[in-house]
Amino acid sequence: MSQKILMQADYLLKWGEDLEIIPQGELVIEGGIISYSGPACERNEEFARVIKGNNKLIMPGFVNTHTHAAMSLFRGYADDMPLKEWLEQRIWPVEAKLTKEDIYWGTLLAICEMIRGGTTCFADMYFYMEEAAKACLESGIRASLSQGLVGLDPVKGIASLEEGKKLVRNWHGEGEGRITTMLGPHAPYTCPPDYLQKVAKTAGALQVPIHIHLAETRGEVEESVKMYGKRPVELMEQIGLLDQKVLAAHCVHLTQEEIQIMARKKTAVAHNPGSNLKLGSGIAPLAELLQNGVLVSLGTDSAASNNNLDMVEEMRLATLLPKGLREDPTLIPAVEALKLVTVNGARALFLEEGIGTLNEGSKADLIMIKLNSSHLHPLHSVPAQLVYAALSSDIELVMVNGTILMEKGDLKTVDEERILFETGKISSRLVS
Repeated sequence: MSQKILMQADYLLKWGEDLEIIPQGELVIEGGIISYSGPACERNEEFARVIKGNNKLIMPGFVNTHTHAAMSLFRGYADDMPLKEWLEQRIWPVEAKLTKEDIYWGTLLAICEMIRGGTTCFADMYFYMEEAAKACLESGIRASLSQGLVGLDPVKGIASLEEGKKLVRNWHGEGEGRITTMLGPHAPYTCPPDYLQKVAKTAGALQVPIHIHLAETRGEVEESVKMYGKRPVELMEQIGLLDQKVLAAHCVHLTQEEIQIMARKKTAVAHNPGSNLKLGSGIAPLAELLQNGVLVSLGTDSAASNNNLDMVEEMRLATLLPKGLREDPTLIPAVEALKLVTVNGARALFLEEGIGTLNEGSKADLIMIKLNSSHLHPLHSVPAQLVYAALSSDIELVMVNGTILMEKGDLKTVDEERILFETGKISSRLVS
């Protein structure tokens, strides 16, 4: 159990109905839970540790709502290609060589990067996910995990669905609740409607959400219309998938009608601007989604298509792209961008109340950012500096569930040198 900790900083950021910025703020953390969140005050009690953040800021940790963590093994292996060719010619052939041990080490590699970048929680969809769960359990990070399901082959599809169910049974709620699970049908183009109906029924029975790629490319939409007479979101509504809790990744090519369907069905979106740009997939209609009441969060996608897991970069892209596309600098203001990577991320993963907020009773999932760098000076606006000027390297401390995972550049729960060594060997073997 975590010790009683007092944390102080020049600024404390937390979420209620709106963003609250408290100068000279402090947190008291007991058993991984925040028992006090507010202005600094006189205290007579004793603490196991006092962390003083002079020239620093405390805020909720970032929530990355779409990754394929172990694909960090393929960073830089397949670049400057369209998604279809990228998958069929480079990624799927090398994925066929992956072992369980590869997934364990590849996930740890991603976790190192995410912790350094201030990510305290991430959603992952891939293979051999029990190995990914072990990596999450050991590292102390929070994660929502789903076994990737492909239903093109009926026999293999049912087998992979059984693997998904096994992950839910074995891992949901593990690590003092840090690990949660979803079912992860890859996409409508790899999972036919009858298979997706089975997945939806299973998700309802298990009471877990669904994590799926949706409307990522123009070609995907055209193929859906050709095969089923419906666009992807329309098809998902027709077969009943959206009657479940759904996290839909990408959602780049949407009509106004589809956006309204997603709002009505309370479908959450994981917006991945960096990956969508690099793969030439397009730019999701973020402003329109938000204006219609759709819950939008941010993800990085994998380091094979991005090529990093940097949520500060994603946050900046998310706010700048709509401004440029619509020639309207008022779209997605800095405060909204901060919401996308914190409280919206937790809600998009259907996590319990109190993650991504830093209120009293919240989980102590937080980051401390140093402010005394030239690129953050002078500090006229805290939200603006965080979104438009900050770097992930400004993050000095990362905590999950009251446990410090990184402090002053030192990773506390993982052996980064060993991870780099092991993943170097694995990567060489996979691409040889």
